[in-house]
Amino acid sequence: MEHTLAPPEGAPVRAHHRGSIRVEPLTCTIGAELSGVNLGDAARDDDLFEEIRSLLLQYKVLFLRDQDITRAEHVAFAERFGALEDHPVAGSDPEHPGLVRIYKDLDSPAEHYENALHTDATWRENPPMGAVLRCIEGPPVGGDTIWVNMAEAYRRLPEDIRTKIRGLRARHSIEATFGAAMPQEKRHALKERFPDAEHPVVRVHPETGEEILFVNAFATHFVNYHTPENVRFGQDFAPGAGLLLNYLIGQAAIPEYQVRWRWTPNSVAIWDNRSTQHYAVQDYWPAVRRMERAGIVGDRPF
Repeated sequence: MEHTLAPPEGAPVRAHHRGSIRVEPLTCTIGAELSGVNLGDAARDDDLFEEIRSLLLQYKVLFLRDQDITRAEHVAFAERFGALEDHPVAGSDPEHPGLVRIYKDLDSPAEHYENALHTDATWRENPPMGAVLRCIEGPPVGGDTIWVNMAEAYRRLPEDIRTKIRGLRARHSIEATFGAAMPQEKRHALKERFPDAEHPVVRVHPETGEEILFVNAFATHFVNYHTPENVRFGQDFAPGAGLLLNYLIGQAAIPEYQVRWRWTPNSVAIWDNRSTQHYAVQDYWPAVRRMERAGIVGDRPF
């Protein structure tokens, strides 16, 4: 199948139809809202699913409202992309393995795993391909989620930076993030189960061929920075590498690469985890926010 990428810079961005689906781009660089489609139907219809898959490659995150679907339909649609994965820290629905429940209410622990710009589970050797997230209950205001186009972030880097990071690899850690709030024994057990993963700083999208800036909040350090080309003396090593990594991670905060979605019950986001980051804004306390996410097993970045 041929995949159409986002329109070139300066091209008009307009609503259009793809088959029976109405497509409303939300920004010039990322995100589109779909209407005239039900994901329960898409789980059973090959042609309809392929239209959605093609649009996902183009816009990187898709949004739909009024998706009054069952958990079984949610899982069945997500499984069209591939096998689902469980999460070692967040809980899953016992009847639907791989459907992670992200429930926040007044009794929830005060944790902050979501409100940081991140790409899901890059601490895995094979990070997720993507996810399908559905709002079950949301606050009357607040609780938005932001997604970022990391292919655009890479494309917009200064040429000297792109040259400098070519070939660099970074370590990604669950121990340093989810594990940081755990007692030492539990933290060490978590790392033993999920050893740090090593990924290229610039990955290639396996379907579109795009180059993507692939560092985020799970990245702790570069593993191959300390070379004669980068380091004259030891003083250059840690500060130089750390400043560069922080600079690259900070690119995701640039609004021109972002789209922001306001949730309503039964609204859904489908995103390509290979080319995006996201941030769940925790500005809604003491309201309740209940979400359910199906994460899709991915490939090893290259």
